Amino acid sequence: MTFVVTDVCIKCKYTDCVEVCPVDCFYEGDNMLVINPDECIDCGVCEPECPIDAIKPDSIDGADKWVAINRDYSAAWPNITRKKAAPADADDWKTKTGKFETVFSPEPGQGD
Repeated sequence: MTFVVTDVCIKCKYTDCVEVCPVDCFYEGDNMLVINPDECIDCGVCEPECPIDAIKPDSIDGADKWVAINRDYSAAWPNITRKKAAPADADDWKTKTGKFETVFSPEPGQGD
């Protein structure tokens, strides 16, 4: 089992999770984070740190899509290991649905 970041993270990008990750397997996109599923050691410490419940185990229904997205973008985006401020409008986005189809950006973030 591994953990993955889902579309709930898009446009919210809270980074509380990256501070607790013992193997630094988070990667930063322009408007979301992903976990490299090959680096994740399945410890689960990141999951309760996410204030919007965007991190899920790969055993949930529909996880295959998110495992692939996390794997693909973690190979292209820079590593992030330190907490950063969330976007100013993050709270406005945390309950919105369908964000991957409408506002996802494939562009990399800045990383550390």
